[in-house]
Amino acid sequence: MKEFRTLKLLDKIRAPLEKIGVQYPELRLILQVKLTMDGRRVPTVGAGMFSRSKERNGSDNQLSSQRFGEELETGNRFIRSLWLYVLIGLVLLPFMLIGDNYLFQMSVSFSILFFMVTSSLISDFSSVLLDIRDKTILLSRPVNAKTINLAKMIHILIYLSYITAAVTLPSLIAALFKHGFVFLLVYLAEIILMDFFIVALTALLYFLVLRLFNGEVLKDIINYVQIGLTIVLMVGYQLVFRLFDLSGFAVHFEPKIWQYLLPPVWFAGPFEVLFNGEHSGIYVSFALLALLVPILSLTVYTLLMPRFEQHLQKLSEQGDGGRNRTSHFHKRLGSWICRTKEEAVFFDFASIMLRRERDFKLKVYPSLGLSIVFPFIFMLINFKEGKNWAEISSGQSYLFIYFCTIMVPTVIMTLKYSGNYKGAWIYTTAPLIQIKDLYKGTLKAFLMRLLLPLFLVEAIIFMAIFGLRILPDLLVVLLVIFLYTYISFLLIGRELPFSRRFETVPEEGAGMKTLGLLAILGVFALLHFLSLRFSYGVYGYLVILLAVNFWVWRRGFEFRDN
Repeated sequence: MKEFRTLKLLDKIRAPLEKIGVQYPELRLILQVKLTMDGRRVPTVGAGMFSRSKERNGSDNQLSSQRFGEELETGNRFIRSLWLYVLIGLVLLPFMLIGDNYLFQMSVSFSILFFMVTSSLISDFSSVLLDIRDKTILLSRPVNAKTINLAKMIHILIYLSYITAAVTLPSLIAALFKHGFVFLLVYLAEIILMDFFIVALTALLYFLVLRLFNGEVLKDIINYVQIGLTIVLMVGYQLVFRLFDLSGFAVHFEPKIWQYLLPPVWFAGPFEVLFNGEHSGIYVSFALLALLVPILSLTVYTLLMPRFEQHLQKLSEQGDGGRNRTSHFHKRLGSWICRTKEEAVFFDFASIMLRRERDFKLKVYPSLGLSIVFPFIFMLINFKEGKNWAEISSGQSYLFIYFCTIMVPTVIMTLKYSGNYKGAWIYTTAPLIQIKDLYKGTLKAFLMRLLLPLFLVEAIIFMAIFGLRILPDLLVVLLVIFLYTYISFLLIGRELPFSRRFETVPEEGAGMKTLGLLAILGVFALLHFLSLRFSYGVYGYLVILLAVNFWVWRRGFEFRDN
């Protein structure tokens, strides 16, 4: 197997790891296998079907073989996709280059970093943290639970460190040239502590949930925790900006007790103490919290590792509470909205998969949390601008409801993955007359099971705020949701549903594709806004969207039969 540089770095701390009871040779071997597997794209049943389809058409045969070879090469595509994180990291530059109010600048910088790293952890790596498949192989070997769990944690930390390094690279360079080498070292040390803190805190939260709940309730609670974490993250992100009174070019900070609940402010504390000479109690306490809490949380997590692994076994327990009643409802719903029996069958199949697929929910539900909270956060900006309730309810802030659709690209991209991907052989044996029924049934299941319930709840709240006058606008948004789902499918969803294995690392180019689709969503919102400039313009936009949706959902999948 390939020798990884990260493992060579890990060798430097072999002695302390062995002192806390870790079996280092086994730990290193587990990590080496995991990293090797991450670098290999396993050819999937779905991909194989497409390749065979092309071969039947007498084209692209050579290309398929070449692509197959590329999939097996050990180069990790995740590394090559990090340039997008470097671009995102450019937003930190102004906070690093302008001014010397370090508490403000570094609080905002660490808020952005917290959001980026924690979002990646709970959406991309929760499934790794809660993975129990290793147990089948590893527990029959003489490997202790502490070693297995630490291997998981280091595996996650390796990828989080790549993401963090990419995001912080521009600001690290700027810190070196603007503030000097000592500032750079402090910044670098705080970033490492922040990563440790985020991983340990998230793992401890999962540990608490695992300890308190059992069976199917436990699996649901984990998904709710993910949604809650995402919402707390977004609200905390907003609170950090409200710590400071920005009057003109001056920044004022008034200490309050609740500010101790915001970790990004802790990590800004050492800069204010070391480089601005602020030695008052609150700044020193922030600095101490930034140093001690990550170390303490990491220590507690290390001590609880064996029990964490023990409680993970609960995730393999089966339950059946409420399944029959829910399945019956969705089966009937499918018969109403699907045009053929085959489409209704795949609607039912996809509904069951969306309900039962644990890894799918672990990856998708954090974006569900963003869809819930984003429309309201942007609407609250109006209050910050000094508008009263009457002014807001008579305005056009209801257009922020478009943000509830930001989960669509993530879900469409994830629909092709499954923990039971090997079962995709059924697509080749099922008596399918038209494969479009498979895609339409799956997309309708996503809309009915995940997106429309969320949209309906938010639409009711928005109507309570803005009145019935926005009903035509909500219908426009609803039709945009249908059309946007189809466009997302065309651009990023052209693979058989549930036919690929979940990858530990995000798909290459996934971030750029998501940004492109969000830009398309912005175009729809802009057209909606412009339609409001004309009398009855929104009704004209509504009719156009209705016609386009009618054509798309009746004829837009015909190419799949070619």
